[in-house]
Amino acid sequence: MDKDELTAWALANGWSMVAGHPSLTKPSSPKEAIVRMVLKATVVNIEVKKPAGKWEKFAGEAYGKIIAEPETGMPGGLGLTNITGFTRLMQENKDRQVFAAMTGKK
Repeated sequence: MDKDELTAWALANGWSMVAGHPSLTKPSSPKEAIVRMVLKATVVNIEVKKPAGKWEKFAGEAYGKIIAEPETGMPGGLGLTNITGFTRLMQENKDRQVFAAMTGKK
């Protein structure tokens, strides 16, 4: 997967752009990112925000080694399923986006 494919996948699956990065936000604070995808020239890094507010690299991989999972389309090789509660957080973000679109709120 390349940068554009990763961005398209993220935005279609509950991520939103925060400070120029596809990000997942806190359910209680939708403007505060807690997981972000940092798309660089040759690699993508997944960073998790620590309670102290500092970003820590959780995983990283070259674009050429990232392959979409056949069943889910989730990018393989980034360790996304290893983040505790990641799937639930992604679903909560997606649900919030769908609800906001239905009610006309951002």
